[in-house]
Amino acid sequence: MATDLIRYDLLVQDAMRSVVRKVLGDVAASGYLPGDHHFTVSFRTDAPGVKISRRLAEQWPQELTIILQHQFSDLEVDDEGFNVTLSFRSIPERLYIPFAAITGFYDPSVEFGLRFEAADMEEDEEEEVEEEDLPPGRRAVEEQAEKKPTPMAKQEKAEKIASVAPPTPDGGDEGAAKVVSIDAFRKKT
Repeated sequence: MATDLIRYDLLVQDAMRSVVRKVLGDVAASGYLPGDHHFTVSFRTDAPGVKISRRLAEQWPQELTIILQHQFSDLEVDDEGFNVTLSFRSIPERLYIPFAAITGFYDPSVEFGLRFEAADMEEDEEEEVEEEDLPPGRRAVEEQAEKKPTPMAKQEKAEKIASVAPPTPDGGDEGAAKVVSIDAFRKKT
């Protein structure tokens, strides 16, 4: 399989995030949610640029899901993210969430949802660490992680199997390679 030098996966992620930016921008401009629309937004609390209180960060150190429906205020959207005020246990909190930190966006009123890959942020944040700098226990964990097949490796293996599978006894083309949605290879959450 050829290497994707264009990085279509990142282009699609950016396009999907622009949908979220447009929808939230429209709501901020109008000052209200149209009809029965409301949004569930999940985001990485540890992502770069996220601004939440220490209390919320301690309570949700990795991911938090918020609902923008009845009790939110001061929604402001810019090119990089959005500000919103929500109440958590009757305490108003001001949050800033970069679009790059969002892992999920869902509008239950029309059953529309988007899921974003968290790996995008991890790739940006990762720093190169020399193997000898790792403690022995961590080195073993890193080595074990390298042995795990990646989703791309699983897809390549499936394509190889499909391309060498023999035809069915009735002469059908069951062994031929098939186009399969990438979702078939993603870990279900």
